Amino acid sequence: MAHYRIKDESLAHTGKKKIDWAEEHMPVLVSLRDKYRHKKPLDGIRISGCLHVTKETGVLIRTLKSSGAELSWSGCNPLSTQDDVAASIAIDEGISVYASRGVSTDQYYEDINSAMKIRPNITIDDGADLTVEIHKSINDFKSALYGGTEETTTGVIRLRALQKLGKLMYPIIAVNDAETKHDFDNVYGTGQSALDGIIRATNILFSGKNVIVAGYGHVGKGISKNAAGLGANVTVTEVDPISALKAKLDGFSVTTMKHASSFGDVFITTTGCKDVIGSEAIGELKDGAILANAGHFNVEIAVSELERRSVNKVQVNENILQYDLNHRKVYLIGEGRLVNLVAADGHPSEVMDMSFANQFFSVLKLAESKGSLQPMVYDIPREQDQEIALAKLKSMNIDIDTLTQEQEAYLNGFSQGT
Repeated sequence: MAHYRIKDESLAHTGKKKIDWAEEHMPVLVSLRDKYRHKKPLDGIRISGCLHVTKETGVLIRTLKSSGAELSWSGCNPLSTQDDVAASIAIDEGISVYASRGVSTDQYYEDINSAMKIRPNITIDDGADLTVEIHKSINDFKSALYGGTEETTTGVIRLRALQKLGKLMYPIIAVNDAETKHDFDNVYGTGQSALDGIIRATNILFSGKNVIVAGYGHVGKGISKNAAGLGANVTVTEVDPISALKAKLDGFSVTTMKHASSFGDVFITTTGCKDVIGSEAIGELKDGAILANAGHFNVEIAVSELERRSVNKVQVNENILQYDLNHRKVYLIGEGRLVNLVAADGHPSEVMDMSFANQFFSVLKLAESKGSLQPMVYDIPREQDQEIALAKLKSMNIDIDTLTQEQEAYLNGFSQGT
């Protein structure tokens, strides 16, 4: 019998329709469900999940359940849970889920610890909060753990840091680092959904605006490209010279945050680092500046500095807080949390199809390992990436060429020259 903590059971019908919609747009994951539903490769496997509770996550949960897994779930961000989806996961799928939108920090971690009570064999994480909580009482879990997965850049960074210190206690597969994840989910998914969140929250016209994108990794590239496509004047700030050079050669202006803060209309942080828009930048922001974050945690914009400088605050709407800073008004979206999930619906289902196919394959690998893998961060194998990409192309009715035997011999050899 499922135990759960959700906002409202009566929302389940609406949530089910949303999950059904996502399922129609996630053909790769659905094909994997059909392939493995009778084999039940996860029969007897207990999984604790800590992912954004969205309609796409609902499709992943259905797939894991169909393969035999016993599941317990929590949200991975206080403002990203879709309450109707959480209700459907609990009521329609019979899954223990602990998540609701707008939880306090204490409740957020209480929910994660509730999801851990299943004593998992496998963890599925997004941001590494679940994995870190497991590590706090690792002796209670280690004998049962086969391994875990990590969905996002921030989480992989945290876990590689644990490994570097010799403190990572069980194996983690870095799903985020798969090409069919970060080259699509991060670039095209966040590139579209972050702007969608800003537009839904503000209804501003991007065309003609000075948009400042902090960071030019995969997420920054996608946001910059999409903002430019809407007619914005895009300026990138960076600390890495190679990334800065890429941004410049891709056609964007590049400068420091200190300089950009004086003329930017919209600021979007994408770095995973803290205080990217810090005290100095906040002191230079012009009247009417809009601040949004597309990174996993709410640390990139120094909200505490906005609070300290503010002489008055006004809640403009559900997702916008106006800070009055001595004759200047600055607008913060969604408390500085993930703008695409706070103010919109997150990534399109089509890109999450590939990300969650990687999650499913990784869970299968961990289940097969039965705890034999060493405690380190593992990359996704190239063959898995290619299999998922090929399946996605097939679902789009796209054929590609294949190498002949002669071509394979040439590429694998060295004897043929000019």
